[in-house]
Amino acid sequence: MAGKKPIEIFMPPNMLKAKVGSGGLSSSVIKKAEASIEELRGEFAGWIATDVNRLVERRDSYQAQADDHALSNLHRASHDLKGQASTFEFPLIARVASSLCQLTDEVNHGLDLPVTLINAHVDAIKVIMREGIKDPSNQMAVILAGELEGQVSAFLEKYAPASAGASA
Repeated sequence: MAGKKPIEIFMPPNMLKAKVGSGGLSSSVIKKAEASIEELRGEFAGWIATDVNRLVERRDSYQAQADDHALSNLHRASHDLKGQASTFEFPLIARVASSLCQLTDEVNHGLDLPVTLINAHVDAIKVIMREGIKDPSNQMAVILAGELEGQVSAFLEKYAPASAGASA
């Protein structure tokens, strides 16, 4: 083994730990954050209503002119609801919005999307919000969400390009 240099192991210093500290959150910080969320809870209804109204507007625009730009806007509105509805205590709106997102995904641009299915999603979201259905086990809403998801899956299996299933 002549001519071989010994192996040297170098451990770089953990600068992040030095900057952040121990990383533990004190219970007072957690309680303060929870109190802030409680203060905002009263505004959730207004925020979800704004998001649902935006979805309705984007759906109406898509119906008026079914082009890629209008479809992208519809997708963005459904994506926003998908991400925010659970925070606003409407998990079933998030579920239905997720199904609409899957239908309006950019890989499906160019398909003749069924407007009745888009309308069914938007109308379901409006009903869930109007009725204040926050219980994720609400039987009527769960059945409706499941049916919408099934319709989207069936449509995409029949008409979407093979790559559409991989992006979900």
